[in-house]
Amino acid sequence: MTNEWLEEDSDHETLTHSELERIEIDLLLEGIYSIYGFDFRNYLRSSLRRRIYHRMNLESLPTITSLLEKVLHEPKFIEKLLNDFSIKVTEMFRDPSFFTALRRDVIPHLRTLPEIRIWHAGCATGEEVYSMAILLQEEGLLSKAKIYATDMNEHVIESAKQGKFPLKRMQAFTKNYMKAGGTKEFSSYYSTNHEHAFFHPYIKENMMFAQHNLATDCSFNEFHLILCRNVLIYFDSELQNRVHDLFFESLTVHGFLALGSMESLISFHKNKYEDFNAPERIFRKVLK
Repeated sequence: MTNEWLEEDSDHETLTHSELERIEIDLLLEGIYSIYGFDFRNYLRSSLRRRIYHRMNLESLPTITSLLEKVLHEPKFIEKLLNDFSIKVTEMFRDPSFFTALRRDVIPHLRTLPEIRIWHAGCATGEEVYSMAILLQEEGLLSKAKIYATDMNEHVIESAKQGKFPLKRMQAFTKNYMKAGGTKEFSSYYSTNHEHAFFHPYIKENMMFAQHNLATDCSFNEFHLILCRNVLIYFDSELQNRVHDLFFESLTVHGFLALGSMESLISFHKNKYEDFNAPERIFRKVLK
């Protein structure tokens, strides 16, 4: 028996640091999914690894396993990890040429509809959602539009609902708005105090915010336009394929799908869409 134990110890020593790290991360993600239902198992490991080590440093934890122990035994700790894992890099009228293309190319098609349903998937703190509402207002379409904004992180959803953004960011947002073809004074859409800008209530009237996990949740409506920009780049190919299935199922015939500047349709889905505006990653559904 002693020799068998020695052989097992010897086998363990042959595991490299990266192999042990992979096992620990697998166990951490399985623990999060099993207990809380948040599925990060098909997120790109390079991105998750950075965020995991960032949290370990903040908590002064020596190993990923010690992080898992906190997940297992401290229910409130998961909120910190969800915030770490959430994708929150966004701004109003991000990539102004994209919003110019929406205004010029997509809006004329939406204008013909009796009601417009739009889904911002992975909306983070809502900057692009408010950008869309302003664009629709300027095109006279906001009153007949319903804008659904979802994210897996409940805290960022609550933040997005407020329509409150740091005043120091408004100068950059204004520049983007003007480059995107804005037709009014951007400041006419909000009021300010010494720290924040608050968008006027009518901008938010037709917005609906909800928690939704692209990795696990199903379709909840049929949409004329779905925007999921700079989210899929954090998913592996398997999860990207599942999310594309979800979007295809959720789009009306001839509905539009807008992706981020570094994203594209994977091969299995290319024949389901036409390149409506390839440079701006806007696609139009052609199959039922």
